[in-house]
Amino acid sequence: MAMMASIMTTYAQQKTLVLFYSQTGTTQSVAEELQKQLGADIERIEAEKPYDGNFQATIQRGQEEMRNGEVPALKPIHAKLADYKTIFIGYPIWFGTYAMPIATLVKENDFAGKTIVPFCTFGSGGLNTSTNDLRKALPKADIRQGYGVRTARIASAPKEITRFLIENGYKKGSIKPLPDYSEQQPVTKADCDIFDAACSSYQFPLGTPLTVGKRETEESTDYKFTVKSRGMNGAESTSIIYVTVGKNAKPEFTEVVR
Repeated sequence: MAMMASIMTTYAQQKTLVLFYSQTGTTQSVAEELQKQLGADIERIEAEKPYDGNFQATIQRGQEEMRNGEVPALKPIHAKLADYKTIFIGYPIWFGTYAMPIATLVKENDFAGKTIVPFCTFGSGGLNTSTNDLRKALPKADIRQGYGVRTARIASAPKEITRFLIENGYKKGSIKPLPDYSEQQPVTKADCDIFDAACSSYQFPLGTPLTVGKRETEESTDYKFTVKSRGMNGAESTSIIYVTVGKNAKPEFTEVVR
């Protein structure tokens, strides 16, 4: 406990920046919640040529940039990055990783010696893949475990952010630890019904559940499904899909980890 208190005090004394790119305002809402809870400085990243078309136009432009090895020019960042030890970097997930303006950010700044905490918003998942990509792009930085939330669940973000910040020592406070998931077991029909209720309305097929682990919390029953699916190239793959069922609430999936 004394060591944890020391860690929290250290973070509280450090100057922190929340630096983010937001396309639709969803990531901005997470950034503002982080800024409020941390008492941090905050700045929005903006492309010189905004991605201001419709969804399809944004997708097409992003695909062309990735295909051509291009990154968008950014407007100058006003914050002096050297003044910050800890920087929360936020973004929406595009094509399974961080949005293209973040590719420019990490190309132009190595963040050497900085503690980087990723946060992101997504349709199905991408926190793990984007975090791994940040580690590859920023080998001189300390890339920590981040926070991600589905756009469809953005109302749950404030409470989840509080837990995330306290558990990781970025904010003072105490919170009851979550239990571990049980061992994976073959799914039953009841498990499959929960999975279908949570996932069947998603715009893309998420696969077939094979096994499941469970945990009970004060607020929900949570499920960790191992799922057989097919990737964009048609190859068979396995993913993890997390589903939560709150008290008197409908099942909803929280994240896909591929």
